[in-house]
Amino acid sequence: MATTLSDDLKRVLDTPVFVIIGTAQPDGSPQLSPVWVKRDGDELLFSTTMGRRKQKNIDRDPRVTVLVQPADAPYTYAEIRGTASYTTEGAQKLIDELSLKYTGKKYAEFNPASGQDDERIVVRIAARKVVGSL
Repeated sequence: MATTLSDDLKRVLDTPVFVIIGTAQPDGSPQLSPVWVKRDGDELLFSTTMGRRKQKNIDRDPRVTVLVQPADAPYTYAEIRGTASYTTEGAQKLIDELSLKYTGKKYAEFNPASGQDDERIVVRIAARKVVGSL
């Protein structure tokens, strides 16, 4: 069952805050990655490419955890536990939007080597539970 994000958490997610996405490796150990994120209502979106460990882990087990910790308030955080799904639809648009939010440049300008990337995907996280101080 989906949950609602607090207004404070929404405000933080709408800024260029780096978040950590956690997925489960095949052996059950955690795999953590910093990612750029966008909020869509009470859901989170991030971009990655097909074949990456995050995508493979989500295929096997869609349960994820996202840690949000603003750099300017290191003792404030939210842990978002949820379920991830993904699509290729809108993937280039999302990575450009995220790149503009975080770097002020389109993704190809920020990362010229991105033309060699595998197919991009949009990962959507539906929050089930939120804990922490945001």
